[in-house]
Amino acid sequence: MSSKQHETIYLEDYQPPAWLISHTELRFELEEEQTLVRAQLSVQANPLVSDKRRPLELFGDVDMELCRLSIDGEILEACDYQRKGDRLLIENVPESFTLECVTRLLPHENTALEGLYKSDGMFCTQCEAEGFRRITFFPDRPDVMSIFRTTLVADKALYPVLLSNGNPIESGEDGEGRHWVTWDDPWPKPSYLFALVAGDLAMLEDRYTTTSGREVALRIYAEPKDLDKLDYAMQSLKNAMRWDEDVYGREYDLDIYMIVAVDFFNMGAMENKGLNIFNTSCVLAHPKTTTDQGFQRVEGVVAHEYFHNWSGNRVTCRDWFQLSLKEGFTVFRDAEFSADMNSRTVKRIEDVSLLRTAQFAEDAGPMAHPVRPESYMEISNFYTLTVYEKGAEVVRMLHTLLGADLFRKGSDLYFERHDGQAVTTDDFVAAMEAVSGRDLGQFKRWYSQAGTPRLEVSDSYNPETCEYTLTVRQSCPPSPGQDHKQPYLIPLNIGLLAEDGQELYSGMLELTKEIQQFRFDNIASRPVPSLLRGFSAPVKLEYDYSDEQLLMLLSNDPDGFNRWDAGQRLCIRLLQQQMQRYRDGVPMTCPETLVTAWRQLLLDESLDPAMVTQCLRLPSEAQLAELAGVIDVAAIHDAREFMRKALAEALEQEWLMAYQRCDTGEAYSPDAESTGRRSLKNLALAYLMATGREPWLELTRQQYEQSDNMTDQLAALSLVAHSEFRETAEELLQEFYQQWQHESLVMNQWLAVQASDPTEGALERVKELAQHPIFDARNPNKLRSLIGSFCAQNLSSFHAEDGSGYIWLADWILKLDKQNPQVAARLLTPLTRWKRYTAERGSLMRAQLQRIIDTNELSADVYEVVSKSLI
Repeated sequence: MSSKQHETIYLEDYQPPAWLISHTELRFELEEEQTLVRAQLSVQANPLVSDKRRPLELFGDVDMELCRLSIDGEILEACDYQRKGDRLLIENVPESFTLECVTRLLPHENTALEGLYKSDGMFCTQCEAEGFRRITFFPDRPDVMSIFRTTLVADKALYPVLLSNGNPIESGEDGEGRHWVTWDDPWPKPSYLFALVAGDLAMLEDRYTTTSGREVALRIYAEPKDLDKLDYAMQSLKNAMRWDEDVYGREYDLDIYMIVAVDFFNMGAMENKGLNIFNTSCVLAHPKTTTDQGFQRVEGVVAHEYFHNWSGNRVTCRDWFQLSLKEGFTVFRDAEFSADMNSRTVKRIEDVSLLRTAQFAEDAGPMAHPVRPESYMEISNFYTLTVYEKGAEVVRMLHTLLGADLFRKGSDLYFERHDGQAVTTDDFVAAMEAVSGRDLGQFKRWYSQAGTPRLEVSDSYNPETCEYTLTVRQSCPPSPGQDHKQPYLIPLNIGLLAEDGQELYSGMLELTKEIQQFRFDNIASRPVPSLLRGFSAPVKLEYDYSDEQLLMLLSNDPDGFNRWDAGQRLCIRLLQQQMQRYRDGVPMTCPETLVTAWRQLLLDESLDPAMVTQCLRLPSEAQLAELAGVIDVAAIHDAREFMRKALAEALEQEWLMAYQRCDTGEAYSPDAESTGRRSLKNLALAYLMATGREPWLELTRQQYEQSDNMTDQLAALSLVAHSEFRETAEELLQEFYQQWQHESLVMNQWLAVQASDPTEGALERVKELAQHPIFDARNPNKLRSLIGSFCAQNLSSFHAEDGSGYIWLADWILKLDKQNPQVAARLLTPLTRWKRYTAERGSLMRAQLQRIIDTNELSADVYEVVSKSLI
């Protein structure tokens, strides 16, 4: 291989830092062509490390210019230190000293968007995980926590707003039109939580009074044109602060809490202490420019980053292998918050759908890893659904096993024990053990073992003794580096229902062995088991339900999640049957039993429209692909399209009635009830359009033209754009562009709608869009909207038989790897699962991976993903 080799980091090699930094003082001279950074570090030997001869090891980007280095005022010559790659080593230093370091940065050339860079003329930072080493030389690891004081100096006319962590303590003028502000953060933090922003920004300000009576200033910053899009984020923030006090007893601990909206950002948002930096897509919200899904994302992400103040900032992770310590716990917290703010059942369905479609696929792919990884080459590659979403499910299982009260006591103890510390997942579990008196050693296998466990459930019933028995066998398939898995501790919530829907039993079973039996007495007739209620564990469940049992659960199960799941299982079974008929060349069919069940759901006006919407959505092509032994793209696409059209035609009048019932004409509101009605209305419109009939095209166009909100307008645009009515599609797409071309986030939606259009000529359309003036390849949001949407949401086009989609993606990966390796590595994912596809497609995908790895000087980000995929 021609790519250079990259170092692999192992959890087992962890050593505590030899040197600690008690205080860090930073001064940034922000100028248009360069930035000078002066760092003063108060360094002390770690008293817990016995080897005092270890050199001071600092990390710094290989391309960063080192202007001056001194110890206690004495300047060091080049011969006094060593630079080896991204490390700077200084031998024979005293046990306590002040290190001064001056570096020169070029933020306007920083396309990787890590460290200090510019976003549309605004200075901003992104330091998680290892971006701080692009700013200055520092022991850039999460277990080195320091008190930071930061001074920003810049042109006052160009950058009137200067922000950093903590509280502002001094400000002034420097002459020649420059001004400065000093910020002090009294709480020790690792360098990855450092942040600064300098720009011409508008501000929305509010105040919040904590339970103890402290006044906190709340400030959200954005470009002046976006000031009217900040109200919802502010309300979400206040709701999150109150919820965290009520549910976890956690108050905010600074005088100011700030959020800044940034358009060029690799991630969704960042929880920097007191100064959260957000991707604009996660903070800006207005009915005319933001969909219901966008509003929900803003609410959830604002809460997530706020909750990090305790689960991530006050108590942080010892090393990056412990990333889920903060992320899994905080995702669980934000999911519970969103469930309390909206529909708990619908929120659970949405989260599990993502888990089953994307995280289960990750578990079965070449990048599979435990929630607490054992090694990595580039930590940015491990900001994954496994660490976040599966990590949250692990925390949820603890909550289920212990109950809400004990879990709260455990979290209180965790925060009390480790406030101001950098700790591990073992420390988190230990707090839960302490309050519950339980040995959770077996449970910790969820952190150390990769893969998705499988539960095979069978049952028997003895009518003479009225005994019902469930037999559960658990297993977990091999994953990279782990051929054999030990049994997990798995909470299995179940119910037993009589044929008429009456609930005979409800409770939780604890699985600890490979095979276990559970006996239930006094069961008058053979029950229908409702298994894995609320998705009580992130597992794949196998039980041989009949169609009739699934229909009964869909109609009667008291557990809303399992009602939905029963419908999904039935649809998946029927779709898999149609896929086989497609391969056999036999005409496909849509069973009348499914039509009848869906008709009952559509006509029952007592049901929550949001829940009905979930139940009447066919499983996605991505989910069907994940369930397939060998992924047959054409069979999946054609079978699903057949079923969609068949259900559209069979229930045409019912869809129209549902549309009319939900089209209330009320003014837009993002509340849960209104969102639910819009979701069912637009699902009904989608099925009407699937019939291909002209009247529904006119209805869709009417909605597009008359809607007062982006949810309805974009839904209508997408339906027409993905239809065979190509002339109308081109007309509406152009109208939409003319209306919204100055709204960057709306244009991301415009790109995504076209990139996900499966009609003929899709690849040529996305190639043309890549040349469109609205597309900016430097902006991660634009890349995800165009390239990500085409490759992940337009499977039939991306997986074209000639491999043209694979070549196009590989071309982009090679280009982006030199510009923004982090984004390039994430966009690679569709190629990494080549082994799951038919031989012809798999060979074409593998060829592009080989082409990528044969390129000289790949980043560690891309090299790690490709090399593991080719094994």
